[in-house]
Amino acid sequence: MAIENARDVYTRRMEGVSIWVVESKYITATNPEEAGELYEPAVDKIYRHPTFYNLPDEVNHM
Repeated sequence: MAIENARDVYTRRMEGVSIWVVESKYITATNPEEAGELYEPAVDKIYRHPTFYNLPDEVNHM
C-alpha cells in the first residue's frame, strides 16, 4: 500500500523511475545545529551558479 500511495503522489508527472519505501523507524533526520556544514553553499564550487557562460540570443530563459 505504501508503494501505491507513493506512486500516486510522487509520479503524477511521469518523472519517477524508482520509488523507495522504508519503515519510519529507519528514517533519520539531520541536526538543525549542523545546518551550516550541510547546507551552506561552497564558495569554491563556481559551477553551482554558472553566471559566466555566454548564452546565445535564442536562449531566452535558462
